[in-house]
Amino acid sequence: MLRVSPIPSLGFLAAILSSGVFAREIVPFDDAWQFHQGEAAGAEKEGFSGNGWETVSVPHDWSIAGAFDKSAPATGSGAWLPSGVAWYRKEFPLDAKGKQVWVEFDGVMANAEVWINGHSLGKRPSGYVSFRYDLTPHLKAKNVLVVKADTTPQPASRWYAGAGIYRHVRLVVAEPVHVAPGGVFVSTPKVDAGEATVKIETKVANAGAKDSRVNVRSTVMNPDGSPLGFVAFDVSVAAGKEEDVSQQLALSPPKLWDLDHPNLYQLVTTISIDGKAVDEVKTAFGIRSAEFTTDRGFVLNGKPVKMKGVCLHQDGGAVGAAVPLAVWERRLKKLRELGVNSIRTAHTPPSPEFLDLCDRMGFLVMDEFFDCWLKGKNKQDYHLYFKEWSHTDLRDGVLRDRNHPSVVLYSVGNEIHDTPQADVAIPILKGLVEVCHAADPSRPVTQALFRPNVSKDFTNGLADLLDVIGVNYRDGELLQAWKDKPGRKIIGTEQGHDRSTWFDCRDNPQHAGQFLWTGIDYLGESKTWPVTTYNSGLLDRAGFTQPRGVERQSWWSDKPMVGVFRRIAATEDTPADPGYESVEWKRRQVLFSDWTPADQKAHDENVEVYTNASEVELVLNDKSLGKKPVRKDVALNWKVPFEPGTLKAVASNGGKEVATNVLRTAGKPAKVLLKADREGLSQAWERMVSVEVFVTDANGVVVPSAANKISFKVEGAGKVVAVDNGSIVSLEPFQASTREAFQGRALVMLQGTQEQGKAVLKASAEGLQAGEVVFQWKQ
Repeated sequence: MLRVSPIPSLGFLAAILSSGVFAREIVPFDDAWQFHQGEAAGAEKEGFSGNGWETVSVPHDWSIAGAFDKSAPATGSGAWLPSGVAWYRKEFPLDAKGKQVWVEFDGVMANAEVWINGHSLGKRPSGYVSFRYDLTPHLKAKNVLVVKADTTPQPASRWYAGAGIYRHVRLVVAEPVHVAPGGVFVSTPKVDAGEATVKIETKVANAGAKDSRVNVRSTVMNPDGSPLGFVAFDVSVAAGKEEDVSQQLALSPPKLWDLDHPNLYQLVTTISIDGKAVDEVKTAFGIRSAEFTTDRGFVLNGKPVKMKGVCLHQDGGAVGAAVPLAVWERRLKKLRELGVNSIRTAHTPPSPEFLDLCDRMGFLVMDEFFDCWLKGKNKQDYHLYFKEWSHTDLRDGVLRDRNHPSVVLYSVGNEIHDTPQADVAIPILKGLVEVCHAADPSRPVTQALFRPNVSKDFTNGLADLLDVIGVNYRDGELLQAWKDKPGRKIIGTEQGHDRSTWFDCRDNPQHAGQFLWTGIDYLGESKTWPVTTYNSGLLDRAGFTQPRGVERQSWWSDKPMVGVFRRIAATEDTPADPGYESVEWKRRQVLFSDWTPADQKAHDENVEVYTNASEVELVLNDKSLGKKPVRKDVALNWKVPFEPGTLKAVASNGGKEVATNVLRTAGKPAKVLLKADREGLSQAWERMVSVEVFVTDANGVVVPSAANKISFKVEGAGKVVAVDNGSIVSLEPFQASTREAFQGRALVMLQGTQEQGKAVLKASAEGLQAGEVVFQWKQ
């Protein structure tokens, strides 16, 4: 073990690190793919002509651009959107003589087959896993890489999954002696405020023809980017073989990674032969202790932390499965405002950059891998491939994700239908847990158990194969299982929005946390045309906060808040309130964040208030309707005779005002207002800008009944990428320049089209004053 301290070689080392003389090169491979939707006989062959094919950049989800169709083979589970075969071809020159070259795909949906210069590299059925192929034996001066993605077999998913090369692609060019792909693992076996031990495991590969004596140098960089210290080790690696190197560093004092201070260090792994650096790999990591305990729940850096989590599918609404990072950043910021601190990647591994974002923002992550094992939930889902591919997919996923400090728990199954057959399920689960532990012994494994009392999971040994027992919805059974057997560690892997479920978690310290279904409305999982979206999110599909999100904020957020709503007990016979198009919607949405009911004649409104303060005063048109103390575990309600004007809720603690929320009666639609989530417009796809659009009256009050068709136009260096409004029954296309407002709101997403310049987004609707927002170019 080496204790880090200032050492003479640091200056020289920093010079090497900044010189950029290492042989590894990572080449972004997203641009200039030729794309064809449909069958294309012979497209995998080297001499095939792709004349007439469309040029696209990836990430690319071609399905989201399609029309909704009641007869779509993917059914409502796939949001009534199209499926089928798609081809991608990319020609490229490469002078890589004497080098090792591999291509990395972060995700291809689905049943991907890849060719290089007419040679088949292999197939990968899962659309969610990241995978790579060695191109070295097949490369020429000029090359063509071909990918076929096939989502024809349907139904294959319970939610919208996308189609095509919907995540990033890159080439990696390295010397024959190099760090093996996924070959760096950083863990922190000892962590306290005074000192932390950083354990570094490196797999060195020698693809050359001769044995090599290799120096492995592991350098830790501070969160500010300055070199902190290093440890080095010499190892002999035989030709065609791999060797593992284990090293340790002691940091004193460490800057810990936690929810409020997500400090990230960087490990620089340098491979040298005869004093010459031949490879370098950079790995971000965090120093934190994370453990699940039987009596204190989840403990982060020695302190109990209740995991206030949400389940998230991978789609980004209007952009489908190809989600720019800026879209996730906007959504996660809104969830954080509601008190969310944890994410469950339901029910598939996410993109790697999503985990990078969680690292930077300080979210805890349950990294989930499978929605089924041998028993499928759809005729064409992963159960067809589970026996052959599950261990490979799981191992590759864990190796990819194991350095993310945000990831604190792996899940190897969601509501698995094999569990009623213990003789089948127990060996499967045992094997999956062993794969996780072998690839990453530092993190525990769970599973979202499905009706465990029915399957006898708590008594037949299955549940106790898990490091942490997870259960969906049956928190009473989960707590009883903890009582029945000392030492069990428990977590709620999926929960509804009711209060009692939260109290089961909140009031039992052994309960590590819960994950709501769901954090954000998502495409698919519909049984009724024309419903395209599952609506149970704290945010709607367009990223606007729903009333249930504010209710959750009153339980989960530490920041003082108050929210006021009209509550309507919706039934089949309830007249539609403004902006709500269907009975399906009314059943789900009975809280309204406005003071503009459809009926503005004399009547009583049931006003409901959520707050985390101790007292609330309700004020109507400057007249107090009285103060009410916050009673434990219930919302506050007032029966209020409606009159137009202003309804205000004022929250106080100890007589001191801490938060207010104001609703105003809206007049007729008069203008369009725009609110962008960032000032600069960039050509980078990942930095896409989201602009919230509001139809308001002359005074700027959003008109909840407004359904005006809004047209969008960009003047200058920008373009409209997608539009949305959050409605679960709208069949309007996402890739368009117009969108009807829903509840007086819409969303438009923009991307820059040039390396520099100004862009102006203009939004207009017939009879309304147009709105605009000006963007300057940002690199």
